[in-house]
Amino acid sequence: MDAPTSPSSRLEPSALLRERPVIAVLRADAARDYDAVVDTLVECGIRSVELTLTTPETIEHLPTLHRRVGAAAEIGVGTITSEDQARRAIDAGADYLVTPITRPSVIAEGLRAGVPVYPGALTPTEVHAAWTAGATAVKIFPASTVGAEYGGHLRGPFPDLRFVPSGGVGLSDIEAWLRAGALAVSVGGPLVGDALRGGSLEDLRARATQTVQLVDDLRVRS
Repeated sequence: MDAPTSPSSRLEPSALLRERPVIAVLRADAARDYDAVVDTLVECGIRSVELTLTTPETIEHLPTLHRRVGAAAEIGVGTITSEDQARRAIDAGADYLVTPITRPSVIAEGLRAGVPVYPGALTPTEVHAAWTAGATAVKIFPASTVGAEYGGHLRGPFPDLRFVPSGGVGLSDIEAWLRAGALAVSVGGPLVGDALRGGSLEDLRARATQTVQLVDDLRVRS
């Protein structure tokens, strides 16, 4: 078993994510469907995009997307469950890794490569295990089953914990989670809608603009 990670060796979240604490999660039928959606999200000010391995050819398409967005956004790879997947994503240039589970060996792969990892956990025991293993932040998944108050409860016994809710989080839930102490909020369907299946990019633009405005306004008020 890997030794607990010291606070000094834990990788920090990117400045891009701290600036705009929203991660757009994309699940597509084919990797080429990412392009226009990623372009639109980044143009609207979304600074972090998570691609998922449930989409075929995601890792192979990652360098193309990096060239499209340049330094305007970070692109991570999610749904990682093995060390091999982690290494392949890192080799392809993933800016961060996201997992639906807590697997210390996957977190260790990220730490060795200097790539932040956001492992999935739900119970306090799982959350503590992920944080102790060196998570940059723990992905609370599925977040909709517990609600934003849960984040606040976790900060009681774990005051230094960084967490990111994911799974069933709606646009109307973003403010409550951020106020509960979330580092960022991971949003999929409520933000992306049907844009990855040929739906309106203008509707996507409207939702993305609304989301960016919401988090920016919250920062001003906080």
